Amino acid sequence: MLLFTPGPTPVPEAVRVAMSAPTLHHRTPEFEAIFKEAREGLLKLFGMEEAIMIASSGTGAMEACIVNLSKGKTLTINAGKFGERFGKIVKAYGKELVELKYEWNTPASVEDVLNALKENKDIDSIAIQVCESAGGLRHPVEDIAKAVKEFNKDIVVIADGITAVGVESIDISNIDALIAGSQKALMLPPGLAMIGLSSAAIDRIGEGSGYYLNLATELAKQKKNTTAYTAATTLIIGLNKIFELIEEQGGLETLYKETKARSKAMLKALEALNLKIYPNTPALAMETIIDDNAEDIRSLLKNRYGVNVAGGQDHLKGKIFRINNMGLIKRSDMLWVIDSIESALADLGRLEYSGIGAKVFSQEFKAEIKWF
Repeated sequence: MLLFTPGPTPVPEAVRVAMSAPTLHHRTPEFEAIFKEAREGLLKLFGMEEAIMIASSGTGAMEACIVNLSKGKTLTINAGKFGERFGKIVKAYGKELVELKYEWNTPASVEDVLNALKENKDIDSIAIQVCESAGGLRHPVEDIAKAVKEFNKDIVVIADGITAVGVESIDISNIDALIAGSQKALMLPPGLAMIGLSSAAIDRIGEGSGYYLNLATELAKQKKNTTAYTAATTLIIGLNKIFELIEEQGGLETLYKETKARSKAMLKALEALNLKIYPNTPALAMETIIDDNAEDIRSLLKNRYGVNVAGGQDHLKGKIFRINNMGLIKRSDMLWVIDSIESALADLGRLEYSGIGAKVFSQEFKAEIKWF
């Protein structure tokens, strides 16, 4: 079965093998050396002043950022389940919330954000997804962050990059906290969350807030290549291995180029099959199709062709399907996925199978990646 959900993503065999080694105690020089290597890799990945690892899902990192960085009123962007989640976290801590809501295929606008800031001068933080994976939407985070900082440089910008970090190069010039998760582009099992921090964010954290999610406590320990609490040792070993694999395959720049090329080729191939792309601004992390036969297509893909893709949630349940485009994906696997989608459509009597999907994908991909 090919796992092509936009998280969790498949774990490469080399990573599984690395994680199968005997468990190390986390309070040893041996593990500190491993942790140091992972920390250096994360600092390079984020390109930010500091980086923190937390043994949790990505939601834990979202909560940690709200707890430690939102001191007054928070503006959140709700264009899907994960933007909605930021708002729920803010409310759970009794903090003041201003929420901008959009349909799940519609990106936030700079104008809307600035209007909200003008109407609420006490907003001190904004939380937004880079990629809202509920619908495969890419928000113009960099433009929004720039406008926010020009309006008030002291407003902290928290960006959920869980389905964007490791997918594309993100301009972090005006971002203060950038969140990542192990089970997405980094192709690890779930359970490790990561946060990149700007110097302004570090200042805002101060002595930190909360207990387990106190970022000041954690940062002080991680600068010494250890953790405040039990580290996710096996996942951190796996993280080092995936960084090694990325370097072996040309480094982050090559990864970003291939991811972008795959996305463009996949979108063209899906359009050649007369399928409709759902988001107005598609993220590179996944391709999202809206279709009356979404569940029938998913069922055929899984049960007849051995491909597992994700469906939709809430009002989009049964209406969309989402195909992963994160990580070190083999071109042969992507070709099988698009060919399977065309076969499923033929099974449903929607078209006559001709292999056009795989043909268009190959042509477009090779046009983008000149060295193949």
